[in-house]
Amino acid sequence: MAKLNIAPTKSNLLAVKEQLAVSTEGYDLLEQKREILVMELMRMVDRVKLLEADVDKCIEKAYPALKNMLMTVGGDRVERIAHSVEYSFNITKKPVVIGGMGFTTIDVELPKRELFSSFLGTFPDSDEVMARFFELLTLLTQLASIRTIVWRLAMEVKKTQRRVNALDKMVIPQSQETVKYIESVLEERERDNVFVLKSLKNRQGG
Repeated sequence: MAKLNIAPTKSNLLAVKEQLAVSTEGYDLLEQKREILVMELMRMVDRVKLLEADVDKCIEKAYPALKNMLMTVGGDRVERIAHSVEYSFNITKKPVVIGGMGFTTIDVELPKRELFSSFLGTFPDSDEVMARFFELLTLLTQLASIRTIVWRLAMEVKKTQRRVNALDKMVIPQSQETVKYIESVLEERERDNVFVLKSLKNRQGG
């Protein structure tokens, strides 16, 4: 590893030693941060897998229910029913902190479901379809929020790993080599000074 291109002086030695101490401490802190982020990332990935499984199960129930309704009452009537049913969904943002990082999740506040059977010419099938798709909407919203968090955590892990590698492979070794170089030069100068002083004393004594 190449040393820093600085003059081998005592002041520079102190400066490089201080930089080395800061870099070493920073490396330890970043390594701890990386480990925490990786643990949180794996935990969130597990949540995504569970939610994806729940979404698949919900889809397996929702779309057959819709298909059954279409077969029972016909596409035209399904479309009329759909236009006659109105719901308002409140979407809210909620801040969360994961691994020391701030994120925003999205929550969908579902309205109270109403039964539309025998009302405006609707059927029990429509109630089942709405129930299934209400559940699917909730799961998809949760999944979207968590996937966004997973993506941001992965990017932060990648960024932290780059910083850890830079300190470990370049900054710290370079500082260590520079300290060794300056110390060796200063020791050599000290030996030369001692030799010169001894020579002067010997001449004066002679």
